[in-house]
Amino acid sequence: MADPVFKSKITAYVLLSWILAAFGGLMFGYDIGISGGVTGMDDFLIKFFPKIHERKMHVSENNYCKYDDQLLQLFTSSLYLAALVSSFFASKACTLFGRKPTILMASSFFVAGAALSAGSETNWMLILGRILFGIGVGFGNEAVPLFLTEIAPVHLRGAVNILFQLFVTIGIFIANLVNYGTSTMHPNGWRVSLGLAAAPAVVLFIGSLIITETPPSLVEREKPEDGKRALQKIRGVDDVDAEFEEILHACEIARQVKQPFKKLMKKSSMPPLIIAICLQVFQQFTGINAIMFYAPVLFQTLGFKSDASLLSSVITGLVNVSSTFVSIVLVDKAGRRKLLLQACVQMFISQVAIGAILQTHLSATGSLNKGLAAVVVFLVCTFVMSFAWSWGPLGWLIPSETFPMETRTAGFAFAVSSNMLFTFVIAQAFLSMMCHMQAFIFYFFSAWILIMGIFVIFLLPETKGVPIDSMEESVWKQHPVWKNFFLIDANGESKGYEMA
Repeated sequence: MADPVFKSKITAYVLLSWILAAFGGLMFGYDIGISGGVTGMDDFLIKFFPKIHERKMHVSENNYCKYDDQLLQLFTSSLYLAALVSSFFASKACTLFGRKPTILMASSFFVAGAALSAGSETNWMLILGRILFGIGVGFGNEAVPLFLTEIAPVHLRGAVNILFQLFVTIGIFIANLVNYGTSTMHPNGWRVSLGLAAAPAVVLFIGSLIITETPPSLVEREKPEDGKRALQKIRGVDDVDAEFEEILHACEIARQVKQPFKKLMKKSSMPPLIIAICLQVFQQFTGINAIMFYAPVLFQTLGFKSDASLLSSVITGLVNVSSTFVSIVLVDKAGRRKLLLQACVQMFISQVAIGAILQTHLSATGSLNKGLAAVVVFLVCTFVMSFAWSWGPLGWLIPSETFPMETRTAGFAFAVSSNMLFTFVIAQAFLSMMCHMQAFIFYFFSAWILIMGIFVIFLLPETKGVPIDSMEESVWKQHPVWKNFFLIDANGESKGYEMA
């Protein structure tokens, strides 16, 4: 396969590198999926949250409020607070040591988190385990998408980067299957669920020893000969001069920027930063993590028994995985904007319909009839489906490909930390919001989806097929809104690369 600008072919080694690095996504996805199932297990609640278990046992308890507990929500959300903080350390590690060692660090923290979580005897051991998981997620989510973007050929960049999100969805699906299996393993099924988080982390650890460092990272750290050899290795051809020259040029500019975080605050750096942060905020305010974290809890609220609710979340996990393949196939053909806009329409309809059914048919202490409950599961699946081929993968892809070399790791750290901040907010607040807003929570997310669609129409440029180090000239300076952020000096020269 040849790129129209840069020569490349797909080798077994580069395919292996893509897959091994993408296990960072599986690690993240497994954790997202495992939390909701574990918090729905009676043995886990009896040991750590006996008051909630007591509440859960009372059939007259308000459907929307039986799981409303700040400490239970902290079990899920503490990971994202730790990931938020650690993403900035991960940015520094990516710059100083490279993407490859940062990925190795991510897997090490995650293995430690799995061990402590599985062996927990007190609430604070449990929370500390989640914090170690969070540091692993912060390091992995910073390094893996950057790694995939930087080693992908231009014409496949979208599909390769989406491997990260594909493996996130596979991780969620595997976690749902594990929870379904361990829910009958009394009294320690929850320990098995949490401990198995080490499995993808071990694969990622081994993978980090096999994969090559990315050429931009090597050149950035003044190892140009190693960078060229790495580029030849991942492209499968010897003639990489044209692409290597572009990397050298981007790194030369980057080298002159001594304070990348300060550079990010300049007006000319705002377009990709604003887009990156907004995409992360919007990704969370679709309501996807509320559904994926708490799918078993949500289905129990709708009247499904414990096993049935776990099975329903397995179904949504399978839909999530299969739909991500749609994005891999279409993202470099149809482009980013079309996928995002189509999904906004589908997600909006699904959320409004779920809200309407619950508002009219689910009382505080009753349950939905089987027919309506099945309709809600179907609507959840249509929602998950559209998210999986749009806002899920593209929320990570677009920030990883739009920053110039000099602010790439710093800018992506803001993207990761924004994602973790708002994931934390949703994880910490969702059960309380469901208690107080009840069915109206789905209207809340619908309103955000409407705002997201407007944002894409007016402010999100198309980045399909644009070389990663040509974004400023080809994308930002051509956009009717963002071009105003690039000042022209008295000599007619762009100040877009003004040095900090």
